[in-house]
Amino acid sequence: MSSSYIGSKWRKTLPLLGEAETKRWVPETAKLTKQRLRVMLRKYDTVYVKPEFGTFGVGVMRTARLADGSWELRFGTARRVYESFDRMYGALSRMKKGKSYLVQRGIPLLKHNGRSFDIRVMVQKNLQKKWEATGVIGRVAAKGKVVTNYHSGGTPMPLETLLKPYLSRDGIKGQIGSLKRKGVKIAKVLQRRFPGIREIGVDVGMDSRFDPWVLEVNTRPDPYIFRKLPDKSVVRKVLRYARSYGRIKAKGSVKRK
Repeated sequence: MSSSYIGSKWRKTLPLLGEAETKRWVPETAKLTKQRLRVMLRKYDTVYVKPEFGTFGVGVMRTARLADGSWELRFGTARRVYESFDRMYGALSRMKKGKSYLVQRGIPLLKHNGRSFDIRVMVQKNLQKKWEATGVIGRVAAKGKVVTNYHSGGTPMPLETLLKPYLSRDGIKGQIGSLKRKGVKIAKVLQRRFPGIREIGVDVGMDSRFDPWVLEVNTRPDPYIFRKLPDKSVVRKVLRYARSYGRIKAKGSVKRK
């Protein structure tokens, strides 16, 4: 596997937790154990459980304690309710099939027409070998899904469209600028630990106070999602940079995440 690809979500999270500035942007995240899940469900309304290794949102689950004391577990479009934490954890354990998982504080995301959305920030080495945030796009979850990934039925949309009900034009512009600056900072932090990286896709959740939360960082992000933007200059730049550092050898020969 290329040195530019880091599969472990935990290995990519640790450098961000080790830097004071970026640590503030990461929801509490830990390796999954039964006790850790119990503790985090006492602290937060909802938590996500995700495979340490994996793509496209496959295997991601969400759990919460309900008002009547029962425990909810959601995966894909399915929802199950259990009378005790032990029963819920037993079901979760069977579904993860012995694989390493992480547990992460659930962020109540902004919504578009009742569906949660998050944000993908593309950051790449430009032609001068400097980090540059080249694209920002929103991803709206499919109905009933707990993840927003395009490959899991999510809908890519311009972030300006998604934020329009919430913010003024200047407010949206400011948020996008801030997201791009944070993306570049994250790339620089990760590069110190992983010198081979040339591109990252930062998945950001935004809460009702418009605070950005880094949910995950991908080191083989899908460049073609930016084709869904009306402004075609964005995808042209993304692909131009991707070719310059060898990610795309020929048209279409790119692995996506």
